[in-house]
Amino acid sequence: MSDSATVDVPESSSAAKGKAPLIGVPRREKAGYKKGIAIFDFILRIGALVCTLAAATAMGTSDETLPFFTQFFQFQASYDDLPTFQYFVIAMALVGGYLVLSLPFSIVTIVRPHAVGPRLLLLILDTVTLTFATAAAAAAAAIVYLAHNGNQNTNWFAICQQFGDFCQKVSGAVVASFIAVVLFVMLVVLSGFALRKH
Repeated sequence: MSDSATVDVPESSSAAKGKAPLIGVPRREKAGYKKGIAIFDFILRIGALVCTLAAATAMGTSDETLPFFTQFFQFQASYDDLPTFQYFVIAMALVGGYLVLSLPFSIVTIVRPHAVGPRLLLLILDTVTLTFATAAAAAAAAIVYLAHNGNQNTNWFAICQQFGDFCQKVSGAVVASFIAVVLFVMLVVLSGFALRKH
């Protein structure tokens, strides 16, 4: 009775020879594609870190005193005279700190291209940081515009003709911050591509 119930199933040739099924080839190509995205993500983070630190340093060291007044009566322009510029320096320093902390997670996505957790965490935090950096850059850009052009309706005078070095530094800081914002947009887009299922 037990001999009649036994059914012999022949082994397939691929299983007998230890060959992997053909499905693994596209996965290997997809892993290479995701690894390339992860490497580019790491490079963009380094670039954004350089831009944010350059922006914070340039703004934080912007200080100019007009030389043609006496020691007791001088005109001076400094970033800490304006709360917007103070916010800008703090924001760029925090964004730079976040970028330093995000580098290990970016390395994890290079080593493990199919890991969804670190990539999703980076996408969420990059989006929040992008908003923060954009707000700081836009606020500083508005003040820099007033420094260059003034506003006749409110009797705000352009100061860049007198404080040329100061305006040059703060303008460079704003440009660097907007480059960092563009790099953050690219990081968010890259994370979206990396999280795609197909």
